[in-house]
Amino acid sequence: MTITSSSVLTELNISVWTGQKLDRSATDKVTSDNHAVRDAGQFKKNLMAGTGARKDIADYAASCRLWHNTRTLPWADKGARLLPTSLFLAYKDEANSRRAYFDNMVDKFMANYQSHVQTARQNLGALFDPADYPSEDEVRSKFGFRLVFSPVPESGDFRLDLPKQDMEEMARSYEHAFNDRLQDAMRTPWEQLHRLLATMSTKLTASDDDEKKRWHDTFLTNAQDMCAMLTHLNITKDAKLEQARLDLERALVGLDMDNIKQDADTREDVKAKLDAILSANSW
Repeated sequence: MTITSSSVLTELNISVWTGQKLDRSATDKVTSDNHAVRDAGQFKKNLMAGTGARKDIADYAASCRLWHNTRTLPWADKGARLLPTSLFLAYKDEANSRRAYFDNMVDKFMANYQSHVQTARQNLGALFDPADYPSEDEVRSKFGFRLVFSPVPESGDFRLDLPKQDMEEMARSYEHAFNDRLQDAMRTPWEQLHRLLATMSTKLTASDDDEKKRWHDTFLTNAQDMCAMLTHLNITKDAKLEQARLDLERALVGLDMDNIKQDADTREDVKAKLDAILSANSW
């Protein structure tokens, strides 16, 4: 199975109104009062001061981008990322749910927009200027949740009216770029796995303050989720990556957080297994 048949390109673009405005008068006063040059800094007003509604949308958008990045691999410098077809249906369903939730947040924000402006008036004091506030239609246009899927172009698939020599040169150039992008994409799951293993190993390192360490369920669930996700993100069927995944999966068998928290021997044994995975691979 080729990359072009086992993956699709997906672009997730989420836009959120910044809710900020450069206040030139306040900026000039601050720089003047501090005897600073004009380009020493800028004062930007939070047009939604006193309400966290806009920030809640921005935070949710950020969490959606993070979710998107954990299920895809980098491809183009900006925008499009590789989505394994084995994840496509689950990804699309989740993305649609997230888009609906995002749209609902925006609807509620816009329904209370004028109320938020009045709250800002109370909190901004003399900095408030009604001219800073765009119309409701303009603000709504600043929010967006767009998702686009497209096929991965076949290497050498050029339908252009160019001389044969130029076509061959273009095909070679694309082939090199394709291979470079694929290598970059496959570095991501390796880096994610290495970061997880190193973090777990460090946490399991014996120290005088073992009794004071805080252990959370995510110590195990993050590793379990990583094992599950790597079965999809290993789009090149890298045997070494799959072996590392299997080794981690075996290291987690039979473990629960009570064992980890209470038994130093268990922690030592798990750490040895994780360190063995780290030392067995060229990261």
